Amino acid sequence: MDIWAGIVGEFFGTAILVLFGGGVCAAITLNKSKAQGAGWIAIAFGWGFGVLAGAYMAFPLSGGHINPAVTLGLAFSTGDFSKVPTYIPAQVIGAMFGAFLVWLTYLGQFRSSPGPFLSIFSTEPEIRKSGQNLATEIIATFSLVFVIVITGAYRELQASGTGVLIVALLVVGIGLSLGGPTGYAINPARDLGPRVVHQLLPIEGKQTSDWAYSWVPVVGPLLGGAIGGVVGGVVLSIV
Repeated sequence: MDIWAGIVGEFFGTAILVLFGGGVCAAITLNKSKAQGAGWIAIAFGWGFGVLAGAYMAFPLSGGHINPAVTLGLAFSTGDFSKVPTYIPAQVIGAMFGAFLVWLTYLGQFRSSPGPFLSIFSTEPEIRKSGQNLATEIIATFSLVFVIVITGAYRELQASGTGVLIVALLVVGIGLSLGGPTGYAINPARDLGPRVVHQLLPIEGKQTSDWAYSWVPVVGPLLGGAIGGVVGGVVLSIV
């Protein structure tokens, strides 16, 4: 697969993911939004549809990782780390672009709302305990990557595009079942890129970008993805 096609696919795929995901967070949070107060189920499905759209778009160009934890997990499962240095930067920058588009789309609503706004861009824990929060992100991301590795072995699923649909529904399930404690980053780019944009944008009423917590939704998913890739690779080797 051409290196530039991979970069373009991961950039735009991750941008679409964050546009849909951050968009649903903005829609339910901001004043004068028609979807205000729609709740957690709307968030889970919004992010799931973001994965569906972004991964389907990126799949023919890059394989549709749109997540550094997936890229790292697949590298550990196959032993091929060649995509890691190019895909991960493209994913982070794409996430930043998607977050900027969310802000632009809801600019009037941002100006009509008192804030804080960080939860539209990045995750925040309900109970701030680093060890617990890290464990939650590791477990949730392990669940994501382990299933991706195993289902990826069924070539007919990938050829038909059903594999992408399975992953999108898996993300919805993770959000509903495991997302309550931390907001389920399960994707370092999805959290870090928009957090940088939140820091940079001239948003009235915004407060801290919470950099003290920012390492958890980066380290946790990377660890969970790596473990999921290793375990998935071992399972595939013995069945």
